[in-house]
Amino acid sequence: MTNLDTSPAQEVCPAAHEGQGPCVQLWPEREVPLGGVRAMNVLRTLPQRGLPTVGAWCFLDSFGPDRVAMSVLPHPHCGLQTVTWPLEGAVRHRDSVGSDVVVRPGELNIMTAGHGISHSEFSVLPATTGTGSSPVVEELPVSRGLQLWVALPDEHRHRAPSFEQVRDLPVAVGEGFTATVMVGEFAGHRSPATMFSPIVGVDITGTGSLDLPLRPDFEHAVLVLDGHLVIDGQDIEAGPLAYLGAGRTSLAVEAKPDTRFMLLGGEPFGEDLLMWWNFVGRTHEEVEKAREEWEAEGLLDDAAAAASRFGFVQGHGPDAGPEAGRIPAPPLPGVKLRPRTRG
Repeated sequence: MTNLDTSPAQEVCPAAHEGQGPCVQLWPEREVPLGGVRAMNVLRTLPQRGLPTVGAWCFLDSFGPDRVAMSVLPHPHCGLQTVTWPLEGAVRHRDSVGSDVVVRPGELNIMTAGHGISHSEFSVLPATTGTGSSPVVEELPVSRGLQLWVALPDEHRHRAPSFEQVRDLPVAVGEGFTATVMVGEFAGHRSPATMFSPIVGVDITGTGSLDLPLRPDFEHAVLVLDGHLVIDGQDIEAGPLAYLGAGRTSLAVEAKPDTRFMLLGGEPFGEDLLMWWNFVGRTHEEVEKAREEWEAEGLLDDAAAAASRFGFVQGHGPDAGPEAGRIPAPPLPGVKLRPRTRG
């Protein structure tokens, strides 16, 4: 999971204040052309200039449905957890701690970057058929999913990197809804995924009048994937992120048939963040150092790279054909950061 922007903006995410009370604020999605080897567009709803985080959630892209093969070479991360949630299609994940797994809809990949990790992502493509010089390649499968980041709090952001895949997630069933608990706890069901701050992420499908339990000390947001919701009299279609504030013990929604949406939330994140490219840090100098180390590691042989900060992803060495190589870091902008506040 990577931010492939060729000229990524620096994002300052100031520490959350006491928290906005119950509200419905629609934050529009923006289309981001990722280009590069993946040649696809995504819809980004976090971070926003006036809403940098929801709890510890600090990045949210949705992509597809599209028939585009995901081909993302090794790239680095630090200071965050990546959360991969495919809706259609399958993705092969390989990383520098030795993981090599395929994640499918209903399964969850959690990669904890900590001090530093690198990984790659490739769509699992259909096998070719036919013989001889005329192989027949089946049509690319539909690819659709969510890419999310969770900021690690200061006491955990320098920890050793790790990876886990959760295939048996708990499902909460209530009146009119079914909810897969990706992370955290919802309606008495707790995900086994390892997280490092109070947080929740739930994939909900429902119809009619729904009453969803919430923690009042959490701030929450909803992203409609399919269908239509009405919250506090406000229509919410697929696309924008609906920020709901904090202080709610429950959420009453009206859902059109088979509406699917993500519920995200957590304790307001109490630390300033600096996000640039695939790094989450605290200062310009810290992010600049991470970039310099990633670039320097590209000059090492595989053995030396494996012992470096971001490590080496097996299967992408010089003999790997079209999967050989790594993604270079874009240049840093020549200006320092200016603080931003919530709207």
